[in-house]
Amino acid sequence: MPVLNKIKRALRGEVKLTTAAREALRRSRVSIQQRKERAKLDEIEPLVLTQNFARMSADELSEYFRGPREAKFFDHSWPLQCVDPESFGKEIQWRRDPLSNYVWPLDYHRDIKLMRTDGSDIRVLWELNRLGHFLPLASAYASTHDERYSAEFITQLESWNEQNPYGRGPNWTCAMEVALRAMNLLAAFENFRQSPQMPVEFFLQLLQQHGNYIRRNLEFSYLATSNHYLSDVVGLLWLGLLLPELRDACSWRDFGLDQMLREMDKQVLADGVDFEASTGYHRFVTELFLYSFLLCRANNVAIKPRYWSKLRQMLSYIRAYLRPDGFAPLIGDTDGGQVLPFVCRRADDHAYLLDILNLETQHVGSQAFPDAGTYIMRDGDLYLCFNASGVGINGRGSHGHNDVLSIEVSAGGRAIIVDPGTYVYSADLAKRHEFRSTAYHSTVQIDGLEQNTIRVDTPFVIGNEAKPRVLEWKTSDDFDKVVGEHYGYPVRHRRTVTFDKRGRFWLIDDEFFGDGEHVYEARFHFAPGLDVRVNGASVEAGGLVVALLNSDIEPVLENQPVSRDYGQMNNAISACWRIEGRVSKLSWKVCFTGLQDLQD
Repeated sequence: MPVLNKIKRALRGEVKLTTAAREALRRSRVSIQQRKERAKLDEIEPLVLTQNFARMSADELSEYFRGPREAKFFDHSWPLQCVDPESFGKEIQWRRDPLSNYVWPLDYHRDIKLMRTDGSDIRVLWELNRLGHFLPLASAYASTHDERYSAEFITQLESWNEQNPYGRGPNWTCAMEVALRAMNLLAAFENFRQSPQMPVEFFLQLLQQHGNYIRRNLEFSYLATSNHYLSDVVGLLWLGLLLPELRDACSWRDFGLDQMLREMDKQVLADGVDFEASTGYHRFVTELFLYSFLLCRANNVAIKPRYWSKLRQMLSYIRAYLRPDGFAPLIGDTDGGQVLPFVCRRADDHAYLLDILNLETQHVGSQAFPDAGTYIMRDGDLYLCFNASGVGINGRGSHGHNDVLSIEVSAGGRAIIVDPGTYVYSADLAKRHEFRSTAYHSTVQIDGLEQNTIRVDTPFVIGNEAKPRVLEWKTSDDFDKVVGEHYGYPVRHRRTVTFDKRGRFWLIDDEFFGDGEHVYEARFHFAPGLDVRVNGASVEAGGLVVALLNSDIEPVLENQPVSRDYGQMNNAISACWRIEGRVSKLSWKVCFTGLQDLQD
């Protein structure tokens, strides 16, 4: 019973016996499919077109693709990025990890071990191999019709194909990556197809391989799906819509559309929030739905109004959590991933999505998202984000952090108390562990414990012990109040945040319910570049004062970096109040004075 044993190890949380049985059966079928795929790996699958196009010669096919087609890409108005022709032309090693210089082997994709201990990071390699850099190249070609751009596109694509034979190597190990690569190629091809140099049959065969791979290696599980499976089916939808000349296009389109909408029902909570407990992945998933809905509309594929309404809810959530400076709090994981990187964005840049559907960003007030566990208090230039979210994916987690009851604070046009972000995934497992730990978030840690179980050697697994819930939420013109608690410690932690809008300050009460003596460490993490100073039991940073009201214990300043983008890290300071013994309550006043001191 090896399959059932694997299922038992995979189970986290409550799973019905029937669900576990269906999952065991699915994995058995996948195992059979893998054996068939491995056996036929070196066979070249012929290009299979629909009957009308199969009759065309290569020249006729190329002429057809240079002209108007029934398949339409949606209109976009992203600004053109600078493209320097001199930066191209060198042979790219598509399987070389840029961090460790490790060259990944051309083994069968299921045999490749993605988690290494040599500093390599498959996520960084995959970013290159999503081929998103072809989009500004395509925009340059569309603006200039300079055939040097199309020649470079073709040269790189042929180089990529030669170094990454179907089903072998790191760039065929994840259907999500194959799907995102296919989407970027389709977007670039919309411009390059008009070039007389374009090898249409080669391109169609390469995209046919991508579609076949995705369909054979869907990242589906009866236990849980995530942004990975959603990317898979969206990729099939795009291939089906934009390459109707392929024989399997119709089935890909219908399957992709049906599954995309099913996943929207599963993955988007009732208040419009992605269920992975991450603002970074909320941006990514919103892009998947938004661009796909626009593509369907351009090709006269109807989507029911209730799904458009849910999409607008997702955008409304973004509008609500954006700080006054226009950037997003980095709650949970973020790898900075974009679906179509026409313009490379910072990981905390989410506002551009509102412009696509013309959603206004002004005059946004305090707002609650109870299903997500996110509560936004704001008035003018004052902003606080209260995080009472669970670990995500219905308690199974993967991209959630130990950040329960943590806060972000922005005042005077800048972020002051921030979430430290993610930094990296597999390149540095110790740092990965630190950035998602309780100690890296602006909340209270007790006895050095984690709110939810996490381990260094399982970077995408997180327990579900905390189970946060919000007991009260009120908002008015004069004040906001939220009360939340969690159960991840031997002592129950309850935090109450009250926002006095007229007085322009917050009161924070941390209450602890339980017996015995404990060690309490309350931390607030400050943004990089701030001059953080201790003044008795208070800390001042960026014009914000955090004062402990019911104790004279002075905080200790700790060096704890902040990561604003994947792989990037900046020096920053956190303040930690450490108290031992029997503690029932800690009370804080957070007040903006407007006197900002920046480090030189």
